[in-house]
Amino acid sequence: MSGKMGVALMRLLAHVPLPLLRALGWVIGEVLFVLAVPRRRVALRNLALCFPQESAATRRRWARQSFVAFCQSWLDRSWLWFAPRETVLSRVRLTGALEELEGNAPTILFAPHFYGMDAGGSALTLHTPRAFTSIFSTHPNPAVDAWFRNGRQRFGDVRMLNRKDGVKPILSNLRKGGLLYLLADMDFGRNDSLFVPFFGVPAATVPSLSRFARLGRAKVIGMATRLVPGGYVAEITPAWEHYPTDDLKADTAEMNRRLEEWVRPEPSQYYWVHKRFKTRPEGEKGLY
Repeated sequence: MSGKMGVALMRLLAHVPLPLLRALGWVIGEVLFVLAVPRRRVALRNLALCFPQESAATRRRWARQSFVAFCQSWLDRSWLWFAPRETVLSRVRLTGALEELEGNAPTILFAPHFYGMDAGGSALTLHTPRAFTSIFSTHPNPAVDAWFRNGRQRFGDVRMLNRKDGVKPILSNLRKGGLLYLLADMDFGRNDSLFVPFFGVPAATVPSLSRFARLGRAKVIGMATRLVPGGYVAEITPAWEHYPTDDLKADTAEMNRRLEEWVRPEPSQYYWVHKRFKTRPEGEKGLY
């Protein structure tokens, strides 16, 4: 299927009742768990590394549920980016320390790769009129890339920045009192990464959260978005105390520690299909 045809299909799926759409996502997720063997192995390996104390059966159940959540959240982008504003408002809910979004203090939202991350972004832009930036990587298919970019900029005062744009526009927006929606929890390779623990396993982690907070003189708050039967709930944490510090590595380790706390209640909603531990310290064997 071409990118344009796929986007057209998503436009049609925006009209499907949510229970039916979620049921379709469940079916596709169950099928992919069986057929997408390489990604299934990645998810199971990640869970084995992060939760060695759990039984293999439990980790397999989480991996299966993770595939389902992945597919459901993918299909949900149909209504998230094409349905009327009122529909989106009725299905995405922003909770927690909402007072942190008030005023004009430079603010970074650490929004990890839970499957509801795009719904969380929409919930945020529907809630606040403040200028909002986020960083994206270009999709190889132009039609899909445009769909992602337009969808993420659909509501509010949003500017999606390519990684190639550098840090200047990010810092400029922060220093003007804007928001930065930052997803800094993936393995982006060895360059500019630090090895800090993630569930006890050294993980190559970009220290961008601490750096942007220092350079932009910004406070940091967390935001985790989870799938629920009626849509999504995005929860905002109070501002992190004593963050950032002068210790870049300690700050980055603290980011991962907080992420662990959010993952533990519902591990299946985290993005385990990514090779989080692909980059290894010098001399260490690969884990996949």
